[in-house]
Amino acid sequence: MTARRVLIGLAYLAMLGAGFGMSALLHDVVAEAETGAVATGMVALGLLAYILFSAVPFVPGAEIGFGLLMIMGARGAAVVYGGMISALLLAFVVGRFVPIGWVAGLLGAVGFERARSLVLRSGDMSYGDRTRFIETHAPTRWVPFLLRHRYVAMALLLNMPGNVILGGGGGIAFAAGACRLFSTGGFVLTILIAVAPVPLGFLLFGAGGWIVRP
Repeated sequence: MTARRVLIGLAYLAMLGAGFGMSALLHDVVAEAETGAVATGMVALGLLAYILFSAVPFVPGAEIGFGLLMIMGARGAAVVYGGMISALLLAFVVGRFVPIGWVAGLLGAVGFERARSLVLRSGDMSYGDRTRFIETHAPTRWVPFLLRHRYVAMALLLNMPGNVILGGGGGIAFAAGACRLFSTGGFVLTILIAVAPVPLGFLLFGAGGWIVRP
């Protein structure tokens, strides 16, 4: 078990390192595009990479988006907003296709045996039954509270500084899909609201924004 946890820890650090590396690469591409050093096609490729990178767990998607907003200002607000929404939705959908046995296996690998048992026992239940079952059988009092307010909790996590340590936006969205405790409609509405404040702030007050003009 100790060796397995060491390997999991090393994999975790490797994913963090790769995520920050991809973030730096994407910033360089967009910065060169702003100076006219790369073609328009490269800009489109960079934005596609932004979506794909941000959907990957442990990639600092929010930090990438903020960096792009700093480079592009208000005119990039809608692009960054749409890109992040697309990335989170992509991660959520991919998570939905993960077999429930894999989720249980991962929980067991990191030592969460009670959580693993709950996941396996609720695997064939409907959305509503699964939620009620986990609320009833949760080992601690705060789990039912978080389940009842899970959409608010997810919105707060998505906006929490340094959430890349918990998997970043892509990891949080992936986990939301994999756990089968979030409806698709509720998830989409939550991310539309949760992602909006920073791009909206740049749209209103950034360089070339609606309120602050150059």
